[in-house]
Amino acid sequence: MDMGFGFSFLLSRMLFYIVPILMFVIIGMGIIRTFREWHHNENSPRLTVEAKIVCKRSDYRRTMNSRKHHYSGSRTNYFVTFEVESGDRMELELQGHEYGLLVEGDKGKLTFQGTRYLGFERMI
Repeated sequence: MDMGFGFSFLLSRMLFYIVPILMFVIIGMGIIRTFREWHHNENSPRLTVEAKIVCKRSDYRRTMNSRKHHYSGSRTNYFVTFEVESGDRMELELQGHEYGLLVEGDKGKLTFQGTRYLGFERMI
């Protein structure tokens, strides 16, 4: 009996079970993290504070279909960093149409709940 064949067979059988379990665990952790953030935001108070927009950034990602070797989609996430009166800064994710209305240096009233952006009213 060839020892190499037995080991490779055993390894392939182990991977047959380990890979799906690992994928299930990774997906489950993502779902749990998303739920925990949602739950945290739901239980946080809605706050309105004076703030200044200090930075804007976007994160553009393309997804590629490896079998066809072409891009199959993209996603852009938009973030704005606000500085409150105490000097603390927080970065919140916004929708694209809200992101486009804000300008670095604007001052106003920021409304948020946990890590959830609710609005910004510019002070004139």
